[in-house]
Amino acid sequence: MGTGEIGVGHVGRVGQAGQMGRTARVWSGAEWTLAALVLVHLAINIVHGRAHDGAQVPLSPAAMLFVYIVILAGPLAGVVVARWTPIAGEWIVAVSLGGALVFGLINHFIVAGPDHVAHVAAAWRTQFGVTAALLVATEAVGMAFGVWCATRRVRRTS
Repeated sequence: MGTGEIGVGHVGRVGQAGQMGRTARVWSGAEWTLAALVLVHLAINIVHGRAHDGAQVPLSPAAMLFVYIVILAGPLAGVVVARWTPIAGEWIVAVSLGGALVFGLINHFIVAGPDHVAHVAAAWRTQFGVTAALLVATEAVGMAFGVWCATRRVRRTS
């Protein structure tokens, strides 16, 4: 550029404060689908939590910690991370939903305890059972879709 010319700086580096120069990408249909699965999973968890409260099915402190960190926060964190680092975010979603799936299958359908669908108070059994089954479905689909999203990127970049 010569004297008196106006240049355009790093046009592609425009971002929000606090992003340290990294810009968010435009999401594909697959990424929006994964985010929608995570939000549906969260909504079902809220309804399932109400059934837990209504049926007076308490969780141990360790189980409660697992629910808050892995089952609720994990998939949401994965979606946020995916905005800037897609493969990492998609793996976070897949792994956290996989952990949620194992936890839910064991506690709701395998181990005979107060959290088993057959042992919940009759007044809450339908809501508890239906939401437990819907959680298994969304966790299985979300885990598989998260793995697919992450591995398709790896295949494309290699």
